[in-house]
Amino acid sequence: MSDPKGGTKLGLPTPGDLVAPLALQRRTVRLTGWRLVGLVCSLIAVLSLVRIVTGAQELDSAGTIAAAIGFAIPIGMAGLGGLWSERSGVVNIGLEGMMILGTWGAGWAGVTYGPWWGLLAGSLFGALGGLVHAVATVTFGVDQIVSGVAINLLGLGVTQYLSTLVWPGQPTQSPSIPPIPTFTVPGLADLGKWLQDQGWFFVSDLGSILRALTYQVSYTTVIAIVLLPITFFILWRTAFGLRLRSCGEAPYAAESLGVNVYLHKYVAVVVSGFLAGFGGAVLATVLSGIYREGQTQGQGFIGLAAMIFGNWRVGGLGAGSLLFGYTQAMQLRSGEAVHALLLVIVIGMVLLAAWQLYRRRVTPAVVSLVVAGLVFFWYAKTDTLPDQVSYVTPYVATLLVLSLASQRLRMPAADGRPYIKGQDH
Repeated sequence: MSDPKGGTKLGLPTPGDLVAPLALQRRTVRLTGWRLVGLVCSLIAVLSLVRIVTGAQELDSAGTIAAAIGFAIPIGMAGLGGLWSERSGVVNIGLEGMMILGTWGAGWAGVTYGPWWGLLAGSLFGALGGLVHAVATVTFGVDQIVSGVAINLLGLGVTQYLSTLVWPGQPTQSPSIPPIPTFTVPGLADLGKWLQDQGWFFVSDLGSILRALTYQVSYTTVIAIVLLPITFFILWRTAFGLRLRSCGEAPYAAESLGVNVYLHKYVAVVVSGFLAGFGGAVLATVLSGIYREGQTQGQGFIGLAAMIFGNWRVGGLGAGSLLFGYTQAMQLRSGEAVHALLLVIVIGMVLLAAWQLYRRRVTPAVVSLVVAGLVFFWYAKTDTLPDQVSYVTPYVATLLVLSLASQRLRMPAADGRPYIKGQDH
């Protein structure tokens, strides 16, 4: 029986109550498939337009894109490690410390045994940091934030101590590490360079991307790219991945179904450290060719931001890593290219305002237009930007991206919550 107000006398939901949430879900725009392709093409078109208008060829040249991919790998591997850990319900802000351990392990083993052994040792050193974090948080129930901060401090202190033992004469850096081999795809690399040199709208920019992906590519880049679909397949297409993600969503329900929650959390956090260590090893062996104290410069935290930007999903994580890698690569470009980037921000904010108006969100649209106007005024009144602006760009971009993406984020339901076997939640 139903009452005039539309419910039931027994308090049961009506069909309308069930349809309403579904309607809300339909309004949610998911960035998948062709939408993602369209967004990437739109971004390339904006960069191409600004390149032609300003003449800043370095804005998306093959060198810039190659540098962006190179910087994105350590960030992406740290973020991928954070994804493994937090999908199991364990917050891991110790990624920075695990990357530091990875850089030192790669420096020590790379100098002694060769670069490939350096990559392996760096990954294992990071996994060791992950194991310490797992023991502290999963077994002993230490606050996960406190444990992560301790791992960061421990990684820095341990590597400083080990450096004084291994390189007593110069403990702040290692000797040079032999380089990792690279490969070039014949034909495609030359085609990409030819297209880039033509200066055409959009097509030449695609040529720059093709050149960056086929000319003197490090094998570590291929490994890092392959790890993304492997992670997606394991976590979203296997029974093990389903159990691991259930530990981050409802660990007590998973326990009632026979899932060994402790084991899955341990595996996830150790893999998290392994991936972060691999990112640190790439930073030392490929990007620097040397271990240097403090060379991570907060990239573990930026990787954590990339994971949050990606909404705890592999595809979004990869896009966020490329975005942050691009902002770091711009530090190496000419001042003209960095200045032209202001115009890219203006166009992006105008497009964002149009999207907000389409969604009938007037206040965010007005704010976006105001920001676009201020940035355009800055662009019109200056010819170059100070070097300090280029240096802080990655960190400012991190804050802006997280603030813009904060309203659509959904972390795992039990992320950061302590779990004790057999105890009622």
